[in-house]
Amino acid sequence: MIKVQSGLETFIQNPPEWIFGRRIGLLSNPASVTKNFRHARELINKQFPGQLKALYAPQHGFFSEKQDNMIESPNMIDTVLKIPIFSLYGETRIPTKNMFDPIDILIIDLQDAGTRVYTFIYTMSYCLEAAKRFNKKVLILDRPNPINGSSIEGNCLSPEYSSFVGRYPIPMRHGLTIGELALLFNNFYGINCDLEVFPMQGWRRDMYFSDTNLPWIPPSPNLPTPTSAIVYPGQVIWEGTNISEGRGTTQPFEIFGAPFIDHAKILSTLGGNKLPGIILREISFEPTSNKWQGILCKGFQIHITDVQKYKPYLTSLKLLQTIIFHYSTQFNWKLPPYEYEFFKLPIDLIIGEKIIRQRIARFDSINEISASWQDNLDQFIEIGRKFHLYQ
Repeated sequence: MIKVQSGLETFIQNPPEWIFGRRIGLLSNPASVTKNFRHARELINKQFPGQLKALYAPQHGFFSEKQDNMIESPNMIDTVLKIPIFSLYGETRIPTKNMFDPIDILIIDLQDAGTRVYTFIYTMSYCLEAAKRFNKKVLILDRPNPINGSSIEGNCLSPEYSSFVGRYPIPMRHGLTIGELALLFNNFYGINCDLEVFPMQGWRRDMYFSDTNLPWIPPSPNLPTPTSAIVYPGQVIWEGTNISEGRGTTQPFEIFGAPFIDHAKILSTLGGNKLPGIILREISFEPTSNKWQGILCKGFQIHITDVQKYKPYLTSLKLLQTIIFHYSTQFNWKLPPYEYEFFKLPIDLIIGEKIIRQRIARFDSINEISASWQDNLDQFIEIGRKFHLYQ
């Protein structure tokens, strides 16, 4: 098996000369580890004694302890290093001058999910903007796109649906690493801060996370396995509905359902179990939290049989349309608020525009809907290639 080295590992082995003597900040969470499970905080503090002055936490907290959306983390003091941990998902999601005053350089080491709606990449973008504003340098320690860097899928976000689950016109499954996204945001979308990316070694664009020989540490509580990350670009749409996405179970996003679903009806409309690359296994489950807490739900678990044929976004849009077809009176779109947007429907923020929701609800063909966004997707693919760091 090819051994991939994360940006953290390559950085610690060969740090740039300019970083010595500078005041360092670190944006990270529990997934910021080496293949030997050593955390970035420990390694950077050891490599640069006395230079690490502040830590920063994305959504879900520095210890990834917060379960759901819009559950904020407070600022705190790190009990080990006795330095501040500033929450970038608390009173503010945009770094303040006070937060950046203790540092000269911000190191960002976060495991992204490869999906447009995952908020870590927008926390990063706000940090790039703040670094430009306050004259700081940013260093990204790159990590794998866990669902590979060559499969790109979905419509690009419409600017009027910009939010904390989508700031830039990128597709649902973007095919870039977090370092490549940083270069795209900074250089193409005009942030123009002082930015450097420390690349991985050994990573190829066709790799899924299981190909990397790196340990999977859940970047957030509801992505417990690499498989949950693979289904996430599609299954995240249930967050905009009254269908359970499996939160409050041990297999979030891999399973979905609601009390009113009939297995046979859904499968018959889909022509049996014939969605490409997966088997839908009939299940019943009872969430311990979130939607339908303590109530028996009927639904399915997605079992991936061919990861190359499986298109998570298209698959889940087809599942969504099938449920709407059978349960128009029981199915509902979730109402705001969602990720600090108090007026627009959560599903429109997740999908990235309202026209697709409207077309799904009037039963236009999902394949025809996907054809309508292909030109924009092709344009994004061409733009994204300019920022590729890996073959």
